[in-house]
Amino acid sequence: MPQVDKQTALSTKELAELAAVSPRTLRYYDQIGLLVPTRRANGYRVYGAVHIRRLQHILLLRACGMPLDSIANALDTEEPNLALLLSDHLAHLRAQRSQLETTIATAEAALAGLEEFETMSDQQKFEQLKRTSVEQFEEIYGQEARQRYGNDAIDEANERMLEMSQEAWDLKEDLETRIKEVLAQAMAQGDVTSPLARQLAEMHAQWIKVHWGSGYTAEAHRNLADGYLADPRFVAYYDDACGEGATQFLRNAIHATIRG
Repeated sequence: MPQVDKQTALSTKELAELAAVSPRTLRYYDQIGLLVPTRRANGYRVYGAVHIRRLQHILLLRACGMPLDSIANALDTEEPNLALLLSDHLAHLRAQRSQLETTIATAEAALAGLEEFETMSDQQKFEQLKRTSVEQFEEIYGQEARQRYGNDAIDEANERMLEMSQEAWDLKEDLETRIKEVLAQAMAQGDVTSPLARQLAEMHAQWIKVHWGSGYTAEAHRNLADGYLADPRFVAYYDDACGEGATQFLRNAIHATIRG
């Protein structure tokens, strides 16, 4: 977008042409409060240098794939830090890429082994599913998990997964799905101490106990929740499923509920 001076006053059409966007886009940004122009006495929208500068930031962040609500929250702070915002967003994108690459590799391996898989019995297929799940965990999180919790703890957790019955495995998978559903519902209420938020924290504790067994402690659970916020992969896991801020809400609910 060309440089403009401080006396600039552009109509919606003029700014749309300058920024190479549609007038409808600018009207929509006005409607949602993202880019609110000055109004003349006749009701016409007028955009000054401040508006144009804000639009430059909006278009930059949109080009990087940031959602409009995140852009609004960032730009409405007293001193927007675009460098930090883009750095955090880049970490989020890299986490998504890592997960996607792992998923692609799994799909490629599954395709290559499809013929053999189709000849397996249901029990053999289930055992293969468990092994694949453990291998994916090791590939994505294994190194960090072993550094944090030690080899023995991770080996025991992996062994626990591999020894699960079909019924126990299905219950674990269902619980993981339910956690995301309850997380979204609790977030809508906005209270980390609500009965629903407490249910969420207790469900998450139950899910962790499935993996950790007797190694579970309330303190370790709270520390794990803190670690979620420091790892863009976990932030992406919960925020992508339940909305921006989901990981933070889950962490706060765990700290508010899980004591001892």
